[in-house]
Amino acid sequence: MIPLILASANEEMMIRKISGKAEVRTHLENLGFVAGGGVTVINTIGGNLIVNVKGARIAISREMAGKIMVDSCV
Repeated sequence: MIPLILASANEEMMIRKISGKAEVRTHLENLGFVAGGGVTVINTIGGNLIVNVKGARIAISREMAGKIMVDSCV
């Protein structure tokens, strides 16, 4: 498992775990980041990420991306 911030662009990853305080986890879950779901990094701009999750493009900060642990879908 690696944090989402280290994932390669255009590679679909599986969300394995979301860490952090309860309100951070709830916020990320409301955006569509749930364990077992897929996420793809579209682009990195200034350390922040633009990702595709559940068919929607979402911008998240480097700090938030560090709380999302992902693994290869293979």
